[in-house]
Amino acid sequence: MNRTTLSLIAGATALAAVTGFAAVSTPDTGPAEQRTGAATLPVERTGLLCPQPSASDLAETTYTSFTPVTEGADDKGTAVLRAAARQSAPDEDDNGEDEKAAEDGESGESGDKEEKDEKGAEKDSGAGKPVLQLREPGRPVAAEADGAGAPALVGIAEGRFASGWTAQQTTEVTAGTGRGLQGVACSTADTQFWFPGASTDDSRTDYLHLTNPDDAAAVVDIELYGKDGELETTVGEGITVKPRSAEPVLLSTLTAEKQTDVTVHVVVRSGRVGAAVQALDDELGGDWLSASADPSGSLVLPGIPKDATAVRLVAFTPGDADVDLKVQLASPSGLITPAGNETLHVKGGMTAAFDLGDLTRGEAGSLVLTAPDRSVPVVAAVRVLRGKEGKQESAFIPAARPVETRATVLDNTAEGTTLSVTAPEGDAEIRVTASAGTKGGTPRTKTYSIKRGTTQDVDAPVPTGLKGSYALTVELRTGGPVHASRTLAATEGGVPFFTVQPLPDDRGMVAVPDVGEDLSVLQR
Repeated sequence: MNRTTLSLIAGATALAAVTGFAAVSTPDTGPAEQRTGAATLPVERTGLLCPQPSASDLAETTYTSFTPVTEGADDKGTAVLRAAARQSAPDEDDNGEDEKAAEDGESGESGDKEEKDEKGAEKDSGAGKPVLQLREPGRPVAAEADGAGAPALVGIAEGRFASGWTAQQTTEVTAGTGRGLQGVACSTADTQFWFPGASTDDSRTDYLHLTNPDDAAAVVDIELYGKDGELETTVGEGITVKPRSAEPVLLSTLTAEKQTDVTVHVVVRSGRVGAAVQALDDELGGDWLSASADPSGSLVLPGIPKDATAVRLVAFTPGDADVDLKVQLASPSGLITPAGNETLHVKGGMTAAFDLGDLTRGEAGSLVLTAPDRSVPVVAAVRVLRGKEGKQESAFIPAARPVETRATVLDNTAEGTTLSVTAPEGDAEIRVTASAGTKGGTPRTKTYSIKRGTTQDVDAPVPTGLKGSYALTVELRTGGPVHASRTLAATEGGVPFFTVQPLPDDRGMVAVPDVGEDLSVLQR
């Protein structure tokens, strides 16, 4: 192997490590058996962003961080989540102290300088200070913070902690607008997001949370689309998000139009951000609305709770083309068509909403939406209600990416956790691993078969001797694709608090070209 080849491979590996994804296009130079393949290696660096949990003084938030054990990963590294709103990058001395603390299994904070409460969170988590740091792969860690002062977080994982790194925040608000469980998986930074299911109605208080992980300011444009097309906005263009800071934007301040169902399109013209919508209702509680999967002619919205009392679908198609969506419910027995909702018409550039009622009727279910020939791209989400009138709670399920290799969800409890898995196109076998708990326990693993066209609420494993919360990792073994979500539920004062998080693939592995491949065309 010559030095040039080595340098090219190193370059591809570095790109994969930073972006989390690299693909190589190889010219067709002969029969397949004469061409070499690609190695799959763990990602070596990744970042996550968590929005500010709540503006309520009654909020109780738990942050959780976890990396699964990955074969072939480096034996060194760090994974640190810091409070956002820092206006400059951490200095080198601070980083050095954090790395040493990670190797020693400490939190990365100085006991002399940082005061903690009994729950382990900083009382004053100043911007840039470490809030949560992993000690070892395979064991989650958690920290708690009370009230409106819980910060947004910005984090980087490197080395053995990068592949499959996942973080979650779960907040309980016992009273007031948006009361209930509000959960969201921390996300990677990007340059474009779609949020069907937001609102500017008087009964809703919806905030778009933007978090900038970088040392330079990001500039963001926000577009709103209602039932008749794009809404006129006053200050939606050129919003600046300062370096390493979080910016909540109240959607109703961007337009004078009050609409029940709005699609939010976030376009980053400079830099990159993380984005999530916090949707709070005066009467129906609230939850986080994560971004929909990219516009596509085929979408899956996994894991609608079996006891849902109302399901409202919100869909949007960019551009001018109308589309008649085929609607199917993946039930435990297979794909069925909801009576009266066989197809739904969505006009180009306009947000459409459809009430599907108690769609699941006591059984596990997932929505499958398909455009004719899959030719018209669509984004979608559902708003789900549980409980009886006067004591109802809401949550959102956006269209989700499939679990291509592996995905993880955090902050699970021995009771109140439901893992839903659907295989809309073909039979699949999955492996589910329950990690050790945050305070103790032994991991357990189970394997499940999911039949084509069905949704199963699987009897997920719980760690032996569990103490604290734990992670659930889903791995696709054969077949598929599969989509999954987790419902976390609790009852408070007769109100069924709940939150639902889809499990998109963690993109923790990257294809690296073999030595015989031509790297002249390298695509991100």
